[in-house]
Amino acid sequence: MIKSITRLKARNGLRMLLALPAIAATVAVLAACSSSGTSAAGGGSTSTSSPAAATAGSLKTATIGGATVLTNSKGFTLYSFAPDTSTKSNCNGTCAQNWPPVQGQATAAGVKGTFGTIKRSDGSVQATFDGHPLYTFVGDTAPGQAKGNGLNAAGGLWHEVTTSGTAAPVSASSPGGGGY
Repeated sequence: MIKSITRLKARNGLRMLLALPAIAATVAVLAACSSSGTSAAGGGSTSTSSPAAATAGSLKTATIGGATVLTNSKGFTLYSFAPDTSTKSNCNGTCAQNWPPVQGQATAAGVKGTFGTIKRSDGSVQATFDGHPLYTFVGDTAPGQAKGNGLNAAGGLWHEVTTSGTAAPVSASSPGGGGY
């Protein structure tokens, strides 16, 4: 009887010893998943100049290709998606990964037009300008670029958002067509 109790204690001790590395690995994975750092999906860069960090707040304007357009606070061009409506974004899933929605309420000093918000299908809040949901584009890798202007991607045409409310012309430097 004493011999079997000793064996039982030894087996449980061995199980506990083997379980510790598994528990430690699980804790490490959970900590990494909840980290607020940049993920590998963001290209592995920890640069703060990323259009993917598309939080609204105070927007700015810039002249790009002869048009005065809205930009986020970091200077990245904002876009509208032709299939969207004033109350619904039609860019979700992979589309929203390539064209991150501008989240939250937006304002821009000196810009005439109406800023608002819509509720996305995932429950998040997206900024709008003159009834157009706002997005950035992951293809823009530096402030002042407008590589997404005129692209026909994810089921529709993308345009820079101008302060005049008209679609910006597709410049010779914009790739146009194709997709991602």
